[in-house]
Amino acid sequence: MDELAEIRQELIIDHSRRPRNYGELSDHSHQARGDNPLCGDKFVVQVRLEGDVIADVRFTGQGCGMSTASASAMTEAVKGGTIADAEVIFERFRALVVDRSGLVDEDDLDRLAIIATGARQPMRAKCLTLAWHTMQAAVSGEAEMVSTE
Repeated sequence: MDELAEIRQELIIDHSRRPRNYGELSDHSHQARGDNPLCGDKFVVQVRLEGDVIADVRFTGQGCGMSTASASAMTEAVKGGTIADAEVIFERFRALVVDRSGLVDEDDLDRLAIIATGARQPMRAKCLTLAWHTMQAAVSGEAEMVSTE
């Protein structure tokens, strides 16, 4: 196993076994549900916005290890930043997952970039981006349910 694959595996296992920011957010201001019917991943993302700042974000639900790890890492990456910052991070993450484009040059994206390299199959891209799309829907207030289909 090459070094990157080993690091990716350790990171995904760590975030899936001990997800950060997992649990209900009792004082949330925004919420959305996400569903990947193809593999059964289901998440609820709750956000507390203070102006345009994501003051807190948490998630609940169940998913495969990659999906849970991505949700966990996402919450760490966007918490405390603005909605605009979260959008930029998500677009860069999506580019790495879906298009295999995008460069990693910021500390915030290092862990996310390693997780993004796990999307070797298109089906895995949906696992990795479900929580992100759900968070996006929550902060926009546009949708209560997000589906990968």
